Amino acid sequence: MTTTTTAARTVLISGASVAGPALAYWLHRHGFTPTVVERAGAVRQGGYAVDFRGEALDVLQRMGLLERIRELDTEMGDAALVDAEGRQYATLPAVIFAGDLEVLKGDLTGMLYEATRDDVEYVFGDSIASLTEDEQGVEVTFERGAPRHFDLVVGADGLHSRTRALAFGPEERFVRHLGIYTAIFSLDNYLGLKNTGRLYATPGKAANIFTARADTEARAAFHLAAEHLEYDRHDRAGQQRIIAERFADDGWEVPRLLHEMAQAPDFFFDANAQVEMDTWSKGRIVLLGDAGYCAGPTSGRGTSQALIGAYILAGELAASGGDHLVAFAAYEREMRGYVTEHQTLGREGAERFFMPAPTQEILDMLAAQTPENTRTSPVRLRDYAASSPAGPTAVAAAAGTV
Repeated sequence: MTTTTTAARTVLISGASVAGPALAYWLHRHGFTPTVVERAGAVRQGGYAVDFRGEALDVLQRMGLLERIRELDTEMGDAALVDAEGRQYATLPAVIFAGDLEVLKGDLTGMLYEATRDDVEYVFGDSIASLTEDEQGVEVTFERGAPRHFDLVVGADGLHSRTRALAFGPEERFVRHLGIYTAIFSLDNYLGLKNTGRLYATPGKAANIFTARADTEARAAFHLAAEHLEYDRHDRAGQQRIIAERFADDGWEVPRLLHEMAQAPDFFFDANAQVEMDTWSKGRIVLLGDAGYCAGPTSGRGTSQALIGAYILAGELAASGGDHLVAFAAYEREMRGYVTEHQTLGREGAERFFMPAPTQEILDMLAAQTPENTRTSPVRLRDYAASSPAGPTAVAAAAGTV
């Protein structure tokens, strides 16, 4: 099939977490018409804290959201490492896990949705069923809605991307397991913690609890080492059984946390993994964020990659006048080194995740070696304001608000 380079205008984005709405924001600013389709019936709430580092803060500033995000900062301090009796034996410096700014993921996704809902079409409760590319665009069928035609399709639908599977092939070709599974859920701050957390670990297992929303709530997590677990991704009860069985004999607050997990209003369970691909685009279809280059939770960079990738992808589409072949190549060229470095961080983080009772000296050394002090592949944020394909009005509007 021959792919033409007619200037693109309509863009379907699969996924309404972080990368999708952020891309929709910038596409609209540059004069494109984005549509976001999301399998869930509404914006997803819950989730653990996510952090922002380096250029991601610049992107938030350019979106006019940085100060509002700062108001939601968890202001997380150092955390205590404790033994089975709850006795502290070391302090985990916040710089290792909290970034320059940290907020709950549900707060971030809600803010991105509110920033785009008036300008962007959202379709909740549906997902892509098939993709058929032609010379003018991509014919998309949906699980529930009627077929539609778009100039471009972007998969921003996470680690288990349906878009990636349809366009590039099955998940096992691209997903690299890091040997860790994680469960996350919300609960009351019953320990009365203040801007801090507690972490408990035994060989191959860990549990923790951190405060949230000005100490009025908490988020807890269980982590376990395993190469591959057989389970239904949609079976919450089955996933919780895995955790309950693995942690049945552990001390500290684990029995209470297991009880809270069973009652939690939200619950997330998945493998820690990376996505490794030779290319992130195929014809008129391109991947963004975790769908194309997940670095893994142990990298601490997933949210930053999503925001920066969205900014660059939209900007390169504008700079190329909607020529997707030029834009996709430039997007990958700008992001590839940055992503590669973060995926290395993710693998290194996974390797030391269950280190036995680290000493304070080791933790302080890790804090001094945070990637902000050692990075070699910073990403370049161009000013794309004058590159809009939508004419002088859109250019002026973008220039006045960036």
